[in-house]
Amino acid sequence: MKLPSRPQDKIIVALDVPDTDGAMRLLDALGTPTLCKIGLELFTAQGPSVVKAVQSRGSSVFLDLKFHDIPNTVAHAVRSAADLGVTMTTLHASGGPVMLEAAAKAAAASGNNDLLLLAVTVLTSMDAAQLSSTGIGVDPKAQVLRLAGLTSAAGIGGIVCSPLEVTAIRDSLGNDLRIVTPGVRPTWASAGDQKRVMTPAEAVKAGSDWLVIGRPITAAENPKEAYAKVVTELSYP
Repeated sequence: MKLPSRPQDKIIVALDVPDTDGAMRLLDALGTPTLCKIGLELFTAQGPSVVKAVQSRGSSVFLDLKFHDIPNTVAHAVRSAADLGVTMTTLHASGGPVMLEAAAKAAAASGNNDLLLLAVTVLTSMDAAQLSSTGIGVDPKAQVLRLAGLTSAAGIGGIVCSPLEVTAIRDSLGNDLRIVTPGVRPTWASAGDQKRVMTPAEAVKAGSDWLVIGRPITAAENPKEAYAKVVTELSYP
């Protein structure tokens, strides 16, 4: 998948709505975003049909289902995502090297040359205390770096991490690994339940390739105006 060239191409609009009608209303309000994220809520409610509906409006789809299962099951899920024509899909890096390698092989054999696999490292809702409660006694940055290295070695093309870890990943692994960052909040928006955040301009300056932005745009009184404000921020950081 090609790196984004225009500011608006860096934005992945999160369609965190309950149904296809809600997603279509957002697309009507925004025009045609380059990339839209379909996550667990919307896909569980509407299934593959909502992917096709978004694609029919001219937007590419980031299918964010975070696969985490035995290697064979994840490989088949990746093939199914590839068959839907999505340009990005996610799996958990914590599934381990065998699972990651199986996913990478499935994507390579799928025939969908635009598909970028992204391994989720540490969720942006997790801080050190939350991570420790799961038995992982290191800070989030150390765990993200460990999982990013595992991802790269397995042949997965990119990762999902908070913007706070991006600089360290670039310093450690260089620029070949694609990085998608949620936890991006303009100064005029609430951080919500995400704990490790940056502004859009800060995240791109740190080295993020794509930014997942949901509620600051989709829950705004005027989504089109909010979307335009983020594009402007990325155009003139």
